[in-house]
Amino acid sequence: MPTMVRGYFRSIVFLIGIAAAMFAAQHASGQASMADSTTGFAPLDQWKNAVVAGDAAALKASYSTDPEAQVMANGITVNADADVSFWLGLKAQSIKLEIVRMKERPAGASIVFKAEVLLPNGKTLRVTDGQGWRKQGDQWRLAGVERADNPHLEQPSDMKRNIYPADADAHAEIKEAEEKAATQHKRVLLVFGANWCFDCHVLDLAFHRPDFASAMAAYEVVHVDLGEDEKKNADVVKQFNVTLDKGIPTLAVAEADGKLVVSQKNGEFEDARSLTPETLLEFLNKWRPEARQ
Repeated sequence: MPTMVRGYFRSIVFLIGIAAAMFAAQHASGQASMADSTTGFAPLDQWKNAVVAGDAAALKASYSTDPEAQVMANGITVNADADVSFWLGLKAQSIKLEIVRMKERPAGASIVFKAEVLLPNGKTLRVTDGQGWRKQGDQWRLAGVERADNPHLEQPSDMKRNIYPADADAHAEIKEAEEKAATQHKRVLLVFGANWCFDCHVLDLAFHRPDFASAMAAYEVVHVDLGEDEKKNADVVKQFNVTLDKGIPTLAVAEADGKLVVSQKNGEFEDARSLTPETLLEFLNKWRPEARQ
């Protein structure tokens, strides 16, 4: 998740604390049935209805202008007008929303959903959208958006997998991984992230793809938990020269003796939801042990 949008999402998460609610939307059927399902969060329902109705004024009014909503679309920073134009340009006949995560408090809400958009030609477009909502006066408005159109990688339907256990000892796990790597001619792949990070879940699913098996077999994998505030395991972050200000997840590769081979500096995988399998495989194959022979 990129730093700019992540700031909005993380501030909302702090307001929310640990309370969470999961809601599922029912399939909408045609433009006349916009109100036949609800997500459990009225502003999102209104946003969806505005999209299906083609109501430009109502849709644009959903985005914050002060401060200006921060929008990331397919890894590229755009403005709210571009996001509005995208959704209106689809001329959606209906939208089915599957809520992946929804956390709500009086002052803010953080939502990740997968959308199936029925297009005029009868085809379906799949979109993954992360939205950060804030209460401004008596109105809810979008403060941050991260969108992936027709994603190439599998997008999780929930974030229940405990990829980054809170009680894990990163130092002990790294030491164990180094010992295994030394005996099996492998390198250590360190994945820095957190359970709250949707893109971390996307990346983890990708690593378990059958066509990734050969590349992943070259590594011992360690997940390093950064916690809610991304300050956890700060010494490990420093040890492997990892940069967090470009977003997470972020990766580092080390030799079996702990010597750093490479660490990502530019948030290359922070928008994992928009990446292609080829991009991930290129990284894994580039830094596998055979590459140094």
